Amino acid sequence: MEIRDIDRTLGLLWRRTLGTPQGSRGPKQRVSVDEVVRAAIAVADEEGLPAFSMRKVADRLGLKLMSIYTYVPGRSELIGLMIDEVAGERDLPPHEGSLRERVTGVARQIWDEYHRHPWLLQVENSRPWIGPHVSDRYEWQLAAIEGAGFTDLEMDQVVTLLCGFTAGAARSSIDARRTAERSGISDAEWWAVNAPILDRVMPAGAYPISGRVGQVAGLEYNAVGDPERSFRFGLDRILDGLAHLLDREPPDGPEDP
Repeated sequence: MEIRDIDRTLGLLWRRTLGTPQGSRGPKQRVSVDEVVRAAIAVADEEGLPAFSMRKVADRLGLKLMSIYTYVPGRSELIGLMIDEVAGERDLPPHEGSLRERVTGVARQIWDEYHRHPWLLQVENSRPWIGPHVSDRYEWQLAAIEGAGFTDLEMDQVVTLLCGFTAGAARSSIDARRTAERSGISDAEWWAVNAPILDRVMPAGAYPISGRVGQVAGLEYNAVGDPERSFRFGLDRILDGLAHLLDREPPDGPEDP
């Protein structure tokens, strides 16, 4: 990636603030950058990121392939614009309630976004584009824990922890949904097919602990697993840990009586 492409992409990300001209090179453009980004999101929503291409975006807009490059430098830069766009598609509500409630709201916002746009889980995001909506959301996430007693570095780590955990939980949820859709059978039907053979190779008493736990879980979930419930359980344990962290002694230790 060339430096000029980074500069151009940042200008496109902040186009509504900077007033970046639509169509800075080439012939007069038939559509706007916003329309290109919206078309790209639609393609990714329908087909996923591995199948996403500039050609498919161009076809959706009725444009020639090379004309897309008059709007954005390339595929990765367009994905950066898409990420920032979906980050701003829902309002960020005021934080209310306890710290636990506020942090839960942050995690839920991330969970919902992944379920609306599963391709976000396929993005290589080690060096993310910094756009206005992503910046607004990070500020909103930090505001949820401002004043709770974390250091500034811990505040960043709390947000990173929430984002990483929620991404993993959402991936499990989305994978389970896709598996059911592609197979055409429910978890209960899948188990009914597999149970007779498993009963033969896993006789009673062969796996006493996992057999007991698996039976209880299966009856409770009526499925192989319950990703939503696992998300709630894991989030609660993170919140317990954050509460414990805030109960620590001051950095210099307790004062002498």
